[in-house]
Amino acid sequence: MLTDTHCHLNLPEFDPDRDDVIERARGAGLVRLLIPAIDWATSASAITLAEETPEIYAAVGVHPNSLGGWGHRSLAGIRELAGRDKVVAIGEIGLDYYWDTHPRDQQRKAFAGQLDLAAELGLPVIIHNRDSTADVLDVLLDWTTGLATDGNPLADRPGVLHSFSGDRADAERAIANGFMIGITGPVTFKNAKELQVLVAELPLDHLLIETDAPYLAPNPHRGARNEPAYVRLVAAKIADLKGLELDQVLQATHENSMRLFRW
Repeated sequence: MLTDTHCHLNLPEFDPDRDDVIERARGAGLVRLLIPAIDWATSASAITLAEETPEIYAAVGVHPNSLGGWGHRSLAGIRELAGRDKVVAIGEIGLDYYWDTHPRDQQRKAFAGQLDLAAELGLPVIIHNRDSTADVLDVLLDWTTGLATDGNPLADRPGVLHSFSGDRADAERAIANGFMIGITGPVTFKNAKELQVLVAELPLDHLLIETDAPYLAPNPHRGARNEPAYVRLVAAKIADLKGLELDQVLQATHENSMRLFRW
């Protein structure tokens, strides 16, 4: 019961052999793959791939580095796309202070608007965060407080912090407010000691496994193009860190994904 809850199979890096990559994912045992969007084009192409492939599902939204053209009609466009049957989340959305491609006030406005839309539609969110952990968590925890106050059932499954990069206190704040923690290839890197210690301590029932393909390939593929079949290596590292059998991690992370995305 292997899942990859974050892979960008619709990007050009997979144009030469996308069908082969999907077959390798099936061969590796994957039963669910989620393609999050980056912008309008990838929202649409994620849906197309999902509708063509039984194992694939889609998320729609606009990444903080892709806000060119963001305006008053943007949320209406996302709302329309989110109505398609295989859309299970809004994302990836959030804040990015590393690249700072767009002004931070614009990022925050787009982030808040998409969170409000997710609450309206009852869809969990996939959160991008780079060098913006404090602000991201402040926004998210205000949002989840509002969900709980309003009696919105999404308060029980608000979303996932993709490719988590915070510390233990950040993780504990997120988990206490219902969020899943996404773990990607860097957990397998030799120099990722702090992340490995953190993953060993985090509760398994709040972890998801992700590739972020074509990025962040795990060892021994570091530096090469990543693909969904490699998510098993992430799961294997988590099992090693926690002293568990691989099947325990595969089953738990699959069940976590079912609880979050209801797919």
